Amino acid sequence: MGSFSIWHWIIVIAVVLLLFGRGKISELMGDVAQGIKAFKKGMSEDETQASAAGKDGVKTINHDNADTAMKGRSETEKRVEGSTA
Repeated sequence: MGSFSIWHWIIVIAVVLLLFGRGKISELMGDVAQGIKAFKKGMSEDETQASAAGKDGVKTINHDNADTAMKGRSETEKRVEGSTA
């Protein structure tokens, strides 16, 4: 029950070749290679966009949301202080 003999592997390879044929296997491998190339190209494009965005070196902070949050917090604290609960 351990490993298969050489005859088992020959039969398995023959069945695979009969089912898929030689052309389909090579097409499948070509499709896999194209997918890998497209993935690598996409990753390199992301890196170039990130480096282009980082060249400015200037970051801005929008303080409008922070001011609104602080005002809402102070109003909530006033209501809590004024309650008798």
